[in-house]
Amino acid sequence: MQRPYNFSAGPAAIPLEVLKQAAEEMLDWPNAQGQHCGMGVMEMSHRGKEFQAIHAQAEADLRELLAIPADYSVLFMQGGGLAENAIVPMNLSARTAAAGAQGTVDFVVTGSWSDKSQKEAQKYCQVNVAASNQSDGHVSLPPATGWKLTPGASYVHVCTNETINGVEFQSLPDLKALGSDAPLAIDFSSHVASRPVDWSRVGLAFAGAQKNLGPAGLTLVIVRKDLLGHALSICPSAFDYKIVDANGSMFNTPPTYAIYMAGLIFKWLKRQGENGLTGVAAMEARNIAKARLLYDALDQSSLFYNKVQADCRSRMNIPFYLRDESLNDSFLAGAKAANLLQLKGHKSVGGMRASIYNAMPIEGVQALVDYLHEFERTRA
Repeated sequence: MQRPYNFSAGPAAIPLEVLKQAAEEMLDWPNAQGQHCGMGVMEMSHRGKEFQAIHAQAEADLRELLAIPADYSVLFMQGGGLAENAIVPMNLSARTAAAGAQGTVDFVVTGSWSDKSQKEAQKYCQVNVAASNQSDGHVSLPPATGWKLTPGASYVHVCTNETINGVEFQSLPDLKALGSDAPLAIDFSSHVASRPVDWSRVGLAFAGAQKNLGPAGLTLVIVRKDLLGHALSICPSAFDYKIVDANGSMFNTPPTYAIYMAGLIFKWLKRQGENGLTGVAAMEARNIAKARLLYDALDQSSLFYNKVQADCRSRMNIPFYLRDESLNDSFLAGAKAANLLQLKGHKSVGGMRASIYNAMPIEGVQALVDYLHEFERTRA
C-alpha cells in the first residue's frame, strides 16, 4: 500500500528517504568514511567525537543552505518556538533600555502565534503592538508603512508565517526604510528552509524544527553576534544566547537525535533540484507550484474556499472551509479513506488545513486536489 500523505501542521511529515536512512543507522551510525561506531546516535555522548562530527556537519550544511553570514551565530536549543516567545525578550528586550529598566519591544500581530508572542513577552518587557490585523480576523497583513514603531525599541517581532491562520509575509519588512534602527526578530518556524532569507533585514530568527526540519525537540536560533550579551539577570543560563554560543550549543545536553535528524534533512535539501535550481531555491520553486495548485482548486470551487487575501497567502499552511459545514465529518472520513491524513483545522479557527511543507511532494497535493474535486462532484 502506498504510504499516506500527511498534511499535519507539526510534528509534520519527514522525507521518506530520510526516514529510511535514519532507520538503517538506528543501531550503528556510520561516519563519513563508512566506518561503524557500534552505537546509535541516541546512545552517543554529546561530547564524543562521533556526535561532534554530526553537529559540525549539520551547522555547516544549514549555513550553506540558508546562506547565513559569518557574523551570525547558529544555536541548537530546546523548548520549541513557544519557549522562544520568552527566551527572545529575556535576551534582547534590555538591549536599548537604561540599567534596571524594562525595554520596549514592538510586535506586529498577524495571527495566533504572534499574539501569543506579545502576550508572553509582557512578562519581561514593555510591549507595543505596532500593528494588528485582528479586526479582519487575521486574513490580511497590515501595510508596513502604517506600523506605529517605537523610537529606540529593543527589537521588532514578526511571525513571518502564521501556521494557524495561513498568512505569510511574501517579503521581509525593511525596518531601516521605516525609520527604525531596531533589529528584526522573526519567528519563521513554519516556513524555515522553504525560501531564502534576506539576512540584511534580520537580526534574529528562530524556528521549532518539527514542521520543516525534522522531529520535535530541536529549536533553531540564528542571531547576529552583536545582539549577544544583553540577557536579563533572570534569564536562565541555558537560555542565555551568549552562553549557548560560547559553548557551541553544548552548555547543556542538546537534543542530539533531533539535531542528527535535522542534519539528514539538510543533506536531503542540498540534493534537491528544480529547473537548474538547487537547495532552498529549488524548494521555493516547488513550494510555489504546490501552493498554486491547491489555491487554484479552492478558488474555482463552489463548495470549498480560503479566507486569506491573495497577496499574503501562505505557501506552507493552507486553511480552507466547506460552505456547508455539516459536511465536515464526512469530508475528513473520506480523506482518511483516500490516504490523506491530518486535514482537520486548528480548533481555534475550525475548518480544514493542509500543511504542505518541503517534505510534501506535489503528487500529494495533486491527490488532495483530486479528492476535493471528487467530493464536490458527489455532493453537487
